[in-house]
Amino acid sequence: MSITLNTTMSSIMTNKRRVGALKSLGVVTVGDALTYYPFRVADPVPLRALREARIGERMAFSASVRGMRVVPMNVRRGYRLEAVVDDGDFAVSRHVAGAAARLVFFSYKKQYVDWLSMRLRSGAIVVIAGEPSEFNGQLQFTHPEIMTVAPGSGPADGEYSGVVQMSALKYDADTVEAGLRRISRPRPVYHASSRISSEHIHESIVQCIELLAGTGQDLPGDAATEAPQTMKPMEDGGISGAGTAPAGAESRSGNAVAVGLARAIPDVLPESVRESNHLLHRAEAFLAIHDPLSTADFKRAIGTMRYEEAFVSQTALLQSRSNVRKDVALPCAGVALRDRFIESLPFPLTGGQREVIDDIGVDMAREYPMQRLLQGEVGSGKTVVAVAAMLQAAGSGYQAVLVAPTQVLAEQHHATISAMLCAIDGVETGGDPSRDALSPNDPADLIKAAESAADDGDARGRTAVEHPVKHSGACSGKQDGAAHAQSDANTRHVPVILLTGGMKLAARRRALALAASGDPCIIVATHAAFSKTFQAPNLALVVIDEQHRFGVEQRESLRTKNDVVPHLLVMTATPIPRTAAMTWFGDLDISWLTELPGGRKPIRTFIVPEDDGRMMGSMFVHIRGRIDAGERAYVVCPRIDADDESDGDDDTSGASQIGVYDDSDTYRRESAAAAANTAASAPSQEDGDGAPSRPPLHSVAEIERRLSSLPQFRGIRFATLTGRDDDATKQQVMADFADGATPVLVATTVIEVGVDVPQASCIVIFDADRYGLSQLHQLRGRVGRGGTDSWAFLISRAEDGGPAQQRLQVIQGTLDGAQIAQADLEFRGAGDVLGDAQSGGKSGLKLLRVVKDAKIIADARERAGRLLADDPDLSGEVELAGAVLDFTRGNETFLTSS
Repeated sequence: MSITLNTTMSSIMTNKRRVGALKSLGVVTVGDALTYYPFRVADPVPLRALREARIGERMAFSASVRGMRVVPMNVRRGYRLEAVVDDGDFAVSRHVAGAAARLVFFSYKKQYVDWLSMRLRSGAIVVIAGEPSEFNGQLQFTHPEIMTVAPGSGPADGEYSGVVQMSALKYDADTVEAGLRRISRPRPVYHASSRISSEHIHESIVQCIELLAGTGQDLPGDAATEAPQTMKPMEDGGISGAGTAPAGAESRSGNAVAVGLARAIPDVLPESVRESNHLLHRAEAFLAIHDPLSTADFKRAIGTMRYEEAFVSQTALLQSRSNVRKDVALPCAGVALRDRFIESLPFPLTGGQREVIDDIGVDMAREYPMQRLLQGEVGSGKTVVAVAAMLQAAGSGYQAVLVAPTQVLAEQHHATISAMLCAIDGVETGGDPSRDALSPNDPADLIKAAESAADDGDARGRTAVEHPVKHSGACSGKQDGAAHAQSDANTRHVPVILLTGGMKLAARRRALALAASGDPCIIVATHAAFSKTFQAPNLALVVIDEQHRFGVEQRESLRTKNDVVPHLLVMTATPIPRTAAMTWFGDLDISWLTELPGGRKPIRTFIVPEDDGRMMGSMFVHIRGRIDAGERAYVVCPRIDADDESDGDDDTSGASQIGVYDDSDTYRRESAAAAANTAASAPSQEDGDGAPSRPPLHSVAEIERRLSSLPQFRGIRFATLTGRDDDATKQQVMADFADGATPVLVATTVIEVGVDVPQASCIVIFDADRYGLSQLHQLRGRVGRGGTDSWAFLISRAEDGGPAQQRLQVIQGTLDGAQIAQADLEFRGAGDVLGDAQSGGKSGLKLLRVVKDAKIIADARERAGRLLADDPDLSGEVELAGAVLDFTRGNETFLTSS
C-alpha cells in the first residue's frame, strides 16, 4: 500500500484503540502525526554497567540473555515474562565487573509474549534502556526498551543501516555500538493524555516515518532500495509493516530512511530561502525532530519548521492582501456629512482619531475594498471613528452596518450614534461654550448636547435620525414636528436602524424592510445581520466591533451578500502587540489609537489578598463611600452560581469560602458555614500528580448574597447580570444600574464589552488570579469613563511570589495595553489573548510564537514579499503554492482575523 502524508492512521494501524487516542489529539493522518511536535527532548540516556546502576535513574547497557521464562498469572490473568541478562562483555569496556539483572514484562496478550520470547531467547545479544529498581534483593528492569543485535560482525564503520534480516529473525542493529548509540539518544517528549503515553505517540510517529520512507518514489537513476517490511505484533497496538527500532544514523545524508523520506516529502521552502537561512530539508527536519541524533540536531530541526510556518503564513497573508485589490467595492468619496459630524462634536478629536479618520477616508474612496484593523484602548474613541466612517458611506449614498457582539452593546451603540447625529447641526448653530470640557466617550454628555440642540429649535438637528424601533436615544420624542423635513445635500436624512435577534417580529420586519430598500442608512445589528433574511443591496461598509467574538463564516456572509465587496473595518479593544498583529492580521492595514481623550484619569489598581480581612473590609467601606457620592460599583465573578461548572476557566464546583473579613461578623459566619458545608459534602479533590486542587471559583449568586448582608452595604440595593438573563432582564438591570436604583452590579464577565456607565468608579474582580491579563485590562476599563477618580480591586488567592501573583502585578503596575498584551502573550500564549480561534492547535501555527519569534516573522515576511513581487502566482514554487493553499483553506480563521 502506498503511504502518503494524507494516508489516514486508521488504514495503517492495527489497533483501533490507539487510533482513537491519536484522533483525540488531532492526529488523523500521517501528515498530522509528523506535525504533532514534541514540546521538549529528553536528555540522552547515560551508558552504565549494571554495577554502576543507580536506583530510579534511567540507564542504557548491552547484555546477553542467560535465560527466559513465561509464567501464567492465574489470579490476575495474563502472563509475566522474566529474562535474566548478564552484562559481562559490556562491563569490561567500562572497567568494572559484570553483573546480572532481571527484565520483567507483563501482558494479557499471548501474541505479544510470544514475540518477546522470540527476541529474548537464551544467548541473544540485546541493548537495553530503562529505569532500574530492586526486587527481592536483585536488580530489576520493568518493561525496559530493548533492541536486538545481529550476531557476528556488522559493517566495518559500525553504522546502523536499518533493520537487518538474518535467518528467520529480524534484528534491530548490526552491532552493539550502533545499538547503544540508538538507544541512548535523546528522546522527544509529547503532550500525551490518559489514553496514550508520550512513548506510544513517539513510537507511532517514528513508524509513520519508516513507512513513508519505504514508499517514496524512486528518483530517476536512483538505485537506493528499502528492505522489505514485514508484519510484527505489538503491545498496545502497532503499525502494520513497521520495524521495531526507529530509523536513523549518525549521518542523515547517507541513511536509507532519510533518502526515502526525502522522496516522499518534498521541500516547501524555496531553495534560495532555505540555503540563505541554513535550514534543513523538510524531510530531514521531520526525522531530526521525531528521532534526533542530539539535542542540537533537534533544536535545528524545530527552527527549520518554525521558519517554514512563518514563511507559509506570511506568504498566505500577503497573497490574501494582494487578492483583495482584485475585488470591486463601492467608492465612497462623499465626506461632507462626515465633516459636519466632526464639527458638531461637543469635544475635540485627538490627533490619533483625526489621523485614523483621514486614513479611512482615503481607503474608502478607492474602488477596491478597504481592509483595516482599528485597535484602541478602552475609551480611546473608536466609536467616533466608526461613526465618521459610516457617515462617509451614507453621505456617498450607500449603506453601512455596525455589528456588535451583544444586544446590550448594539442598543448602546444605537443610542449613542443617534445622539451624535441629532447634534450634528444643533451644536454648530447653537454652540456650546463647554464643548472642550465634555468627554468624547461619555454618552451622557452626547445626549445632553443632542437635547440642547433639539431645544434650540434647529429642525435640521432634530431630523438627522429616524427611529424605526424603540430605543433610548436622546432624540426620541423631540423630532415629531420635523420628522419629514428634508435637509440640504450635506445634512441628508440618515436613518439609524437597530436590528437584534430579540426584537419583536413587527419591529424586526420594519428594520429589515428599511435595510432592504437600499436607501442610505446606518444599521446597528447583532448576529441578526448574518442571517439570510438581512439584505442591504447598497452595503458599502461593514464595521465589526470586538472582531474576535465573531466567527469567520459569519463575517464572510456579509462580505458575499452582494456582487460588490464592502469595505471592512474591524475594531478591537483587546490590546495586541505589534508583532502579534503582524502575524494574525497581516492581511489588514492596522491603525492604533493610543492617545486617550482629555479628562480621563488613570485608574488606580490594587491587589487585595482575599485572606486579608482588614484590607477587604476597608475596600468595602471605600466602595460604600463612593456609592453615597452618587457613583456605581461593579463586582465581577467568574461563575453564575455555585453548582454551575460551565463558567470560568475551571471545572471546579461547590460552595466557595471567600474569607473572614474583620469588619463583618455576618460575613465571617457565612464564610465559615460555607467552608463547613463544602468540607462535609465535597470529596477531596486532587489532580493527577497528587497535589490538592485549586479552591472553587466564586459565583455571582453567592457573592451577591454575602455582600448584601454586610453592614457596609446596609440599605443598598444589589442587582445581578449574567449570560443566562434574557434580553428584557438585561435591559432593565442596566437601566436600574445606570440611574442609581441598584448602584452595585454583581455580574459575570458579560460586562467586559459594551457596558458604558459613566458613573461607575469602582470594580471588584474576584478570582482575579484566574483571568488573563488582557481580560483584566478590559474589565478594568469599565470604570473611570465619566472623568471621575476610579479604582480597580483585584481579589486574589494567589501565593506570594508565584506566577499568578506576578501576572497581577503587571496589571497593577501599568495602564499601557500594549505592555499588558505582550506580558499576557508571554505568560499564556497567543491563543488565550486573541481568542480560541487563534490558539496554536486551531490556527495551524504549532511552533511559531508571535512575541519571541518576531524577528523570524519579520524576516519571513520580507522574503515572502520579494518572492511574490517576482512571482505573484507562485508558479515557480509549486510545493509552496500548495502549502499556502492548504494553509488558506484550513485556516480561514487565521487569515480573516477571527
